[in-house]
Amino acid sequence: MSRRAQIRMSDEEALAFLEEERTVVCATNGRDGLPHLMPLWYVLREGQLWAWTFTKSQKVRNLERDPRATLQVEAGTRYDELRGVMLKTDVSVHRETGTVAALGEEIFSRYGGGELNDDARAMVHAQAPKRVGLQFAERERATWDHRKLATGVY
Repeated sequence: MSRRAQIRMSDEEALAFLEEERTVVCATNGRDGLPHLMPLWYVLREGQLWAWTFTKSQKVRNLERDPRATLQVEAGTRYDELRGVMLKTDVSVHRETGTVAALGEEIFSRYGGGELNDDARAMVHAQAPKRVGLQFAERERATWDHRKLATGVY
């Protein structure tokens, strides 16, 4: 078995990892041909990653030109702890305010630790008209979990 195969995560492991972690780095294609990298908070909907961002952001302009992005979530501080998921994706940009507000509520609920109070909900709904929802449809995946080498479990 190749070293690459030894560290690959199963679909269940990758999903659990994405549910556990909190920040995804999103790479879009800039107009100069160079990658544009930005961190995003996200939620998973039926195993698919979703995020929101400001409508006028560079990443949205990039996605309007080229609706592809590469996402990476990684954890670990030492080599034998490194694990991550990289997704090559097609991105749908959702602009309908109700859809964006519902996504914002999900994101703030996840990162705020639970149900939103009225003030937080009002803040999300006030921001929604200035934001878009990003739906990342997976094309291809690479995963790694170096802890499997240390334990001999693969």
